[in-house]
Amino acid sequence: MSEFTYTTDGATQTLPLIISDSVVVFPYTVMRLPLDDMSARATEAAVANNRLVLIASRRQDVDDDAPLPLQLHKIGVVARVEQSGMLPTGVIGVVVRGIVRAEIGELNEQGAFLRAGFVERPDRYERTPALEQLMAEVRAAIDAVLEAQGDVPQEIRSFVRGLTDASQLADNTGYSPDYSFEERQELIETFDITRRLEKVRELYQKQLTIKDLQVKLRQEVQDGAARQQREFYLRQQQRAIQKELGEDDAETDELETLREKLAAADMPSAARKESDRELGRLGRMNAASPEYQMVRTYLEWMAELPWNKTTGDAINVARAREVLDADHYGLQKIKERILDYLAVKQRRAQISGDGQRSREPILLFVGPPGVGKTSLGQSIARSLGRQFVRMSLGGVRDEAELRGFRRTYIGSQPGRIVQELRRAGASDPVILLDEVDKIGQDYRGDPAAALLEVLDPEQNNTFTDHYLNVPYDLSKVLFIATANDLSTIPGPLRDRMEIIELSGYIEDEKVHIARQHLIPKQIVASGLRPEEVEIEDAALRTIVGGYTREAGVRNLERQIGGVLRKVTRKLAEREGSVAGDQGSEEMADGSQAVDVQVPDPQTLTPSPWLVTPDFVRTALGRPRFLNEAKERIDQPGIATGLVWTPVGGDIVFVEATALEGNAGLKITGQLGEVMRESAEAALTYVRSRARLLGIDPTFFDKHNVHIHVPAGAVPKDGPSAGITMATALASAATGRFVRDDVAMTGEISLRGRVLPIGGIKEKALGAHRAGITTIILPKRNMDDLDDLPREVFEALTFVPVETLDEVLATALAAVPNPFEGQVGIVSSTHTAPFVQHKPE
Repeated sequence: MSEFTYTTDGATQTLPLIISDSVVVFPYTVMRLPLDDMSARATEAAVANNRLVLIASRRQDVDDDAPLPLQLHKIGVVARVEQSGMLPTGVIGVVVRGIVRAEIGELNEQGAFLRAGFVERPDRYERTPALEQLMAEVRAAIDAVLEAQGDVPQEIRSFVRGLTDASQLADNTGYSPDYSFEERQELIETFDITRRLEKVRELYQKQLTIKDLQVKLRQEVQDGAARQQREFYLRQQQRAIQKELGEDDAETDELETLREKLAAADMPSAARKESDRELGRLGRMNAASPEYQMVRTYLEWMAELPWNKTTGDAINVARAREVLDADHYGLQKIKERILDYLAVKQRRAQISGDGQRSREPILLFVGPPGVGKTSLGQSIARSLGRQFVRMSLGGVRDEAELRGFRRTYIGSQPGRIVQELRRAGASDPVILLDEVDKIGQDYRGDPAAALLEVLDPEQNNTFTDHYLNVPYDLSKVLFIATANDLSTIPGPLRDRMEIIELSGYIEDEKVHIARQHLIPKQIVASGLRPEEVEIEDAALRTIVGGYTREAGVRNLERQIGGVLRKVTRKLAEREGSVAGDQGSEEMADGSQAVDVQVPDPQTLTPSPWLVTPDFVRTALGRPRFLNEAKERIDQPGIATGLVWTPVGGDIVFVEATALEGNAGLKITGQLGEVMRESAEAALTYVRSRARLLGIDPTFFDKHNVHIHVPAGAVPKDGPSAGITMATALASAATGRFVRDDVAMTGEISLRGRVLPIGGIKEKALGAHRAGITTIILPKRNMDDLDDLPREVFEALTFVPVETLDEVLATALAAVPNPFEGQVGIVSSTHTAPFVQHKPE
């Protein structure tokens, strides 16, 4: 209890109630409140007794029709009436001094005013170093705000600095006019003194940030206005001086030059009309006006754009074939499709004369990184004699990056398409839209939607950039797009393009590409001459097989560069050694011989440095890729599957194990919903075939099955791992190993049917790179092997299946578990022992 005495009604403390509509009273503060009739009568009753009242604030989020208890905040303050009377505004008011927080209880109407029950909530805290530090920070924040205001009396700042009581420091700041009503009420309802001080510090720090920003903006406005006035004054003086010197025609000459450029731009009538209108406005503007520069920049863009300037030669399919064959090894079907595309354009030009206008679908090259998508675009441009422009769209999220920014914004400019056309200097370049599958979108618009008009042959002849605000003909531009993952491209955009899929390279193709393109390029980059180094085929195949496992050749080029840099260092060391040995000769008596000719290392013609497999291992370290299947399948319950990824096909391992205990299925490895359902279907089918597989029918009732797919940080999904999971389960339950030379792919049904899936070509290439020799696949997918390179097709054995029984007959080893009877968990009800760990 405080030192004040309250009138009581039985066991409940009560006081006359004053309701405040807009003011929150804090302990230790003196406030003036306007009163309504009922609150005025409550004040009179308090003055007649002990001058104590209970003050509650009215909620601002509750209707006036609600019951009165619901209209009031539950936390208020006990206060002493210091003075009452008529306020200057003509209403009855009261001056009160806050004493202590109170939790308001039941309301009772007593005569013409209200009394309310309450419970005191005084502050209780312990002074600690942390609290002292917090109080110092609060005082510093308040002092900084008062100093920023500038017109605060020094007495107030001294009063704040002298507050040493935590409660008074927190509550005396509640009068700040910068607080909102809700922020004041939140403070009055915060009982914990530490949390209340933290809120006060946050509120004043926010006020200080706002005041600093206001000062900065005010200063910038003043500086800008002063600068404009100064520039205007100086330009007026400059004009007067020029007039006296007879040089007043400088601005007129500038406009004439711009007018001549616009006339020579050969722009369409709509663009010409807009340019003339803006040029007229420019002539009437003051050169000191900010808008003058905006209009001038716009007209310069209009004058420099290649409206009707073309650079391309007539299409020659024979030359295009020569260029494509020279720049790219393999990719025969891709080249054929490109040549078909160019042949159609050539014939259209011969028949109707509109060969420049692109009416054919846009080409979309889809494939893993490093397979030559971008270089194909460069080759097409070279074969046509056109400029080549590459636009990377990865991460683009703002539609304005493609369509431009409207001229209402300061610093606005055209979109990237118009910018690249000006940079190319022609209206018919080959524009490669790279990484079109990685376009994003946010509140600023959808760039993919903007591309719909750009890539539509029926619409892009009237493409309108927001900055230019006039149609620009893009129909003469040859657009080519590239992507890694087709699934992330929006459907409407995908429909406007013809998809050409590029799969990965096989080892022989990589060796040829390295010989023809990568090695000559890296020899130059490494500071070598071609005659100084020779790379054996065995060494090159060692790099391909042991240090890279990718669909493309990008990493292969890096590894070749690493080997050649090592050769460069070895040659430099050898030349230094030769120069040191031949630089002087010591005679028998210890004197130095004279007239010894030191040969120039550049004139020496030593034998080329031979790169062997051993040198590759010395330069690059131990091989990074081996036959994983032979290493990983070291116990039952492990099967090799095939997966498709945006960077090419690959193998994946599915592990299954069974632990004695209650029946159940646990699935790990960050698997998606479809893959989890495949695991459940696989378990159901294996249980249904338990007797035929030699498994005790009660085995799965007594064991908890766990399926895991390694590389848990990588999300995985899709139905094609169904037969791999079923094989791993059957292997774990029977104790029979899965063949380490076999990989498989296919969806499974509850009846054990093997259903077709996609990505067969990429998966087969990935299996070939990983050293797999046999692939089990759905029979209905056999037609997909027609696109497979002949070398890969002949190197692999394909087993088409229709049922899971056929899968297990091929995949499971015929011999029993070689570790039978050794370390493992053996089920007494199971005919074949289950080995959990292979002994060392």
